[in-house]
Parts: sequence; structure tokens; C-alpha cells
Amino acid sequence: MNERTSTPATTGRVKLTDISSRAWEHPADRAALRSLNAIPGFSEVVRKIVGLFGERGMRLFFQANAVRVTPKQYGWVYDMHLGVIDTLDLGWEPELYISQTPFVNAGALGVDEPFVLINSAALDVLDREELETILAHEVGHIASDHVLYRTVFTLLLLLAQRQLPIAGLAIGAVILAMAEWVRKSELSSDRAGLLGTQNPEASMSALMKLAGGSPHHGQDLELSEFLQQAEEYEDDESLADAVFKVMNLLGSTHPFHVLRVGELRRWVREGHYDRILRGEYIRRADEPRAYKEDAKEAASYYGEALKKAIRKVSAALDDAARGGPVEL
Repeated sequence: MNERTSTPATTGRVKLTDISSRAWEHPADRAALRSLNAIPGFSEVVRKIVGLFGERGMRLFFQANAVRVTPKQYGWVYDMHLGVIDTLDLGWEPELYISQTPFVNAGALGVDEPFVLINSAALDVLDREELETILAHEVGHIASDHVLYRTVFTLLLLLAQRQLPIAGLAIGAVILAMAEWVRKSELSSDRAGLLGTQNPEASMSALMKLAGGSPHHGQDLELSEFLQQAEEYEDDESLADAVFKVMNLLGSTHPFHVLRVGELRRWVREGHYDRILRGEYIRRADEPRAYKEDAKEAASYYGEALKKAIRKVSAALDDAARGGPVEL
């Protein structure tokens, strides 16, 4: 890990010294993650997947077609990266890469030394303030220790898509379960993205452009219209629409962007954002050791079917690691 030696000034921003990720984490994120950890055998599956690839192998897997951002490579992006690291007081500098990819996205990946990967399309669609919120969002994932499970989830998706040796496993239930948590973790990191830049308008307009931005027609977008769209989506409470809303999310790795912008605006309106800027937040030194409320929320999150799927995947991964046939 690279310790920070210098950071460009972040004029007008409040540095959130020693802030704990608990300050911005969405309760649904914590509950879903605790649910995963509570499933017998889940941690073992994660360990085996990491063991199959190894830390170096996973880094090479994701870095093979990307440019590392440095003071001489995309220097302006590098400066923004250091700025949000300083504001969120991460304490060290994750490496940052830009990948030639035609759709707007980003990620934080890795195990022992996480890194940030930005798709090149983000540089075309987002303005500088919006891109900065995306960088802070990914730093938030790292600060919240999301990256290990998000990396494992990404590997499972890639294995399934590319039909690699363990892709024949009945891992659908595992992927769906992890996708539920991954979606919730996005809500937490949207808040980190806002705290890292302290620019509510840019944080929300970035989500709007993730939903339907264009490098050639950005001037055609109005944030107020998108916020109205989010309100209309949330206000429709018919039973049929509620069912469709849940079904539409199945298999998705992100919550709908209208939901994300609505959640972020609600968090601001409830006063949480302003309280944190005033210094009213949990410090890392004061983090509670046990979170009974999260455990209670998570107690009945997943059923016996998922536990069986986890055990099946674990056994099949043992076979894959030994080079033997995979039995379904």
C-alpha cells in the first residue's frame, strides 16, 4: 500500500479527519453483508475463490488492459483522486487505473491492496466534478471494506459469462445473494461520493448521467427533471408495480439510478450530510465492536436453499482446485 506524501488542496472542503465508514454506511448494506457472513460455508467459498486466483493473479486479471494513473498519466485525474482520499482521510493511496471501455462505470477491486478502475467512457460523459464524485464513491468502497466480496462477486460473474471451468456450477443462488448485498453497498458509497466531494448537485447529476448520459448531448439533461422522475417512481405504490420493481432488480449489480438519487437526496434532507460536515460523526477510534442491530436485521435474510447452494459451490471449488471433475 502506498502512503500519501502530499495532496493537492481541496479548497472549501471539510476534511473528515478519522471518519469511520460507519458514518455513511446504509443500514441495508450492513444487514445484507452480515447476512452473507452468517451463511454457513460462505466465508470458506470466498477463501477458496481467492485461493484459486491469488492476489497477484486477480490484479493481473483486471489490470491487463488498463493505464495506471500517475502525475504524468492523466495527471488531472490523479490530482482529483488524491483530493478525495485526503477529504475522506483514507490514510493511504490505492492505485488508480483507466480501462478502455465504452460504457460508463467504475470499480474498486483487489484483496490485500485494493485499486480503483475507471472505464474510459466516464471521462467522456461526466464533467470533472461528476467524475470526482465517482472517484470518491470508489474510495468509499475501499474504506468500507467492500472490495474483497465485490471482487469475488465480479470473478463469479466473469467465470459464468466466459464459461470457465467452474462456470458449470449451480452458482445462480450465490450470485443472486451477493448481488443483493452489492446493490446495497452502492447506496453506502453514493454517500461517500458526496462526502468526498461535498458537491450535492454533482453527486446527483453523476447518477443521472450513469442512467442515460451522452458525450454529445449532455446539455440536454436537467437534474430537476431527473429528480422529479425519481419522485414519481417512488410514489407509485401499487402492489403490481411493487412486484415488478423487485423482479426488475433480480440479477442486477446496481440499484436503479432513480432509486439511488432518491436515497441520496433523502439522506441529505434528513440532515445526516450536514451533521457530518459539522464534525458529528463516528471516528474510527470510537467504532463499536459489535453491531447487534445489524445481526438482528440479518437473522432471517436468506433461507436454507441458499445455504445448500453455498455448500455445493464449496465442494465443487475443492474439485476445481485439485484439477478434478466438477460434479453438479
